[in-house]
Amino acid sequence: MEPRLKIASSPSLRELVAARMREEIVSGRFAPGSRLIERELCELMGVSRTSIREALRELEAEGLVTVVPNKGPIVSIVSIETAEGVYQVRVVLEGLAARLFARRASDEQIAALEQAVDALEQVYLNYSPGPFLAAKTHFYDILLEGAGNETATSMLRTIHTRVSQLRATSLANPERAKSSIKEIRTFLKALKRRDEDAAWQACVTHIENAAEAALAMLRRQPAAD
Repeated sequence: MEPRLKIASSPSLRELVAARMREEIVSGRFAPGSRLIERELCELMGVSRTSIREALRELEAEGLVTVVPNKGPIVSIVSIETAEGVYQVRVVLEGLAARLFARRASDEQIAALEQAVDALEQVYLNYSPGPFLAAKTHFYDILLEGAGNETATSMLRTIHTRVSQLRATSLANPERAKSSIKEIRTFLKALKRRDEDAAWQACVTHIENAAEAALAMLRRQPAAD
């Protein structure tokens, strides 16, 4: 057991438990298909069964957890078909966000996004799931705030959570990590020029390449029972 998983009582304990479990899932520590046994999670995280159950319900709604009859909750297994669907929706919504950010973002938001990309590059160079997830989340917080479309933001939050499961392994490949940050730099340049078409194209290219890497990873994995 890892002491770092222990969580102290807090007014937002459910959110803290869900966030910690989410991080463990997207990092691969809780592998796809593995059972999530309440008693073990309580011991691991130092919280009550009520908190664990509430967190599991939240993660189930996000698609990270699946409840299997006669087996209980497991970490969701992302099929090739599901992954393809996730990336198809992501490219449409994120492409829209790219156009809207180029059109609507303030100069301050563009500067903040550039700083977020600088920070993101550092974690790309020294990949670790936790810091990467935090840096990527910060990048998207700025992008989606500047885009100013609450509906797209809500939908993309869910999409990005599912994508995070696939991203961890694909970015462990140094070549993909190097290509990815280069693509994001191209995207940033288009946004700074406020070139909507170029921003959309750079965004779409990045997501299509990410999808190709993630799907290749899935195809190499053995079929689930």
